[in-house]
Amino acid sequence: MIWVELLIVLLFILIGARMGGIGIGYAGGAGVIVLTMVFGLEAGSIPVDVILIIMSVIAAIAAMQNAGGLDYLVHVTEKILRKNPKRVTFLAPLVTYFMTLLSGTGHTVYAALPVITEVSKEGNVRPSKPLSISVIASQIAITASPISAAVVIFADYLEPLGVSYLQLLAVAIPTTFLAVMGSAFIANLMEKPLDQDPVYLKREAKGLVKHLDKKDHKDSKSAKFSVGIFLAAIIIVVAYATLTSENIGIITNVTISRNQAIIAIMLLTAAVIALVCKIDIGKVTSMSTFKSGMSACVCVLGVAWLGDTFVSNHIEEIKEAAGGLLNSYSWLLAVILFFASMLLYSQAATTVALMPAALSLGVSPVAAIASFAAVSALFVLPTYPTLIAAVEMDDTGTTKIGKYVFNHSFLIPGIITIALSVVFGFVIGGLIL
Repeated sequence: MIWVELLIVLLFILIGARMGGIGIGYAGGAGVIVLTMVFGLEAGSIPVDVILIIMSVIAAIAAMQNAGGLDYLVHVTEKILRKNPKRVTFLAPLVTYFMTLLSGTGHTVYAALPVITEVSKEGNVRPSKPLSISVIASQIAITASPISAAVVIFADYLEPLGVSYLQLLAVAIPTTFLAVMGSAFIANLMEKPLDQDPVYLKREAKGLVKHLDKKDHKDSKSAKFSVGIFLAAIIIVVAYATLTSENIGIITNVTISRNQAIIAIMLLTAAVIALVCKIDIGKVTSMSTFKSGMSACVCVLGVAWLGDTFVSNHIEEIKEAAGGLLNSYSWLLAVILFFASMLLYSQAATTVALMPAALSLGVSPVAAIASFAAVSALFVLPTYPTLIAAVEMDDTGTTKIGKYVFNHSFLIPGIITIALSVVFGFVIGGLIL
């Protein structure tokens, strides 16, 4: 029956992917009903901490967006990119990587996509190159962000094995950063300049390509304050998590756990931004980041619960079938995570569903951390919101989804980035841990 139940899991994930957006969460819940009531499995654990961390971080980011903080960051991004338009393939993913690293969500990339597209045109660079690697950078940076749910939960799994939160970041940040820059270098070598692209030339002749005028932006003090407050909160989160780590043990009488502290600090951050910047609280829930974040919570709830229901009921069979193979070829974990995240559509959901099982099978912490970036294969199916947004923003026609579905602009850069990150992870992880 295990194979029938696995097919049920995959079926509902595919149904959810077909529905798109929040639909994958709906389908996950429906799958739990079928597995428990039809096949008699016990319901798995609901990833409460993951959902609460996402909610609290998004609450703070939405408050910052309401105060103009995201617009301020985009204006800073625009200045950086316009100074070096011919190097946009390197600078754009650098910007989106750090936006995600600091915010804990890849949905902040939406605001930067129009800027990247316009600067690419100015530098005679095919927008598909910087846009594709920028979207990939915004996804893989989740596995290095100090406040992302995936990293925080993964750190919980690693601490009993002697790996601290700070050690996880010390491996994850440089490996993912180097992978993004390596992929950008490769992307820069690919394809011809924009003015030699036949699709662009046809669209330009038909007047379908817009060329926007440069505008002067005036950023309010509240916008700058909101960004400063949010960055200060991230520093506090990292400091608290480090000081309370069992491996460091500077603070031993811990009255609030790391996960609870992150939730509380993010809510406090939102309150401080609201008071200092005098934002309209009623408009926070209408912010684009809030809508995207809450949608992500439902998705994680459904698919992670579905995945855990299947895995927790068959953990012994999984250990017997995969234990020896993963111990002998630990890099296979990256392959498993890659294909799982392709379907689960969430780094946090994939981490919750598979990492505990992998570690219980005896996979070493080094191998688990090195493979961690593979939970970011959200680009394989061309239906992820940031990917679709990048295609829609590029009016030159160079960023596209092919008629065979998988032949889209993001697949090769994404695979290269994850592969490089895994390789770097084994090297750097072996040196640090």
